[in-house]
Amino acid sequence: MGSITDFLELELLDHVANAVYVASASLFVALCTADPTDTATTLAGVEVANANAYARTAITFSAAASRQVIQSGAVTFPQATGAWGTITHWAIVTSGTYNAGNCLAHGSFTGSFAPVNGNTPTIPTTEIKVQFSASSGAGFTDYTVHKWLDLAFRNQAFTKPATYIALSTTTLTDATLFAGLTEVTGSNYSRVLVNINGGASPTWTIAAAGALENVQAITFPTPSGSWGLVTSMFIIDSTSGTGNILGYDNSGIVDQTPQASDTVQFAAGALDMSLS
Repeated sequence: MGSITDFLELELLDHVANAVYVASASLFVALCTADPTDTATTLAGVEVANANAYARTAITFSAAASRQVIQSGAVTFPQATGAWGTITHWAIVTSGTYNAGNCLAHGSFTGSFAPVNGNTPTIPTTEIKVQFSASSGAGFTDYTVHKWLDLAFRNQAFTKPATYIALSTTTLTDATLFAGLTEVTGSNYSRVLVNINGGASPTWTIAAAGALENVQAITFPTPSGSWGLVTSMFIIDSTSGTGNILGYDNSGIVDQTPQASDTVQFAAGALDMSLS
């Protein structure tokens, strides 16, 4: 099972909160003799040497489901004209040119192999998978994860969403749809839009070190009456009514019941989105 790189984490976070990520139309598998790790960029020092007919080879993925994308066909490399070394890991890259492009994901093979002269290495279909782990108490929904995976690994459109902060009196999960939650209503409640970095306050920071956060305080309208027991917050892509839930937090929210004239807000830096 593979994980995404630090590079892609930042691109995906910013795609939701700031700048659109432009996906590569084609992806390639690179073979590695050591773990590229999450910090991988050009794969220098870990990719098979650019010799003996080795070349990165195109790969495709099936539609995202169950928070993962799966290799959709066998990947056959050129016939080796000499030894390639002992291959233990794979990497998904945006360029077929050696030492070029960006590394999006990496993982280990179920067993190592060492191609020699005359071998034609093949990765069987479904061998390579890239997965997001399930969330626990807070995280990104299945909707967002599937949109991210289809964008990055299948070049499927994912229009940059608006990010409205909303409050709920029920607990959310990765699979929660808008119809499955109870949002606060009435008493002057409304969602609050957080804008892209450089936009009107409040805004998000630019993603760095796998995370971003709100630059300014996110302040809700002053309640004119009780809002009920608020147990969760969520991020949704519409100003009101139904929409797509992008992320949520149950565990980091202190359950409380806002009353008339209370100040309801997330302080600057108190609301963050992260991938690791």
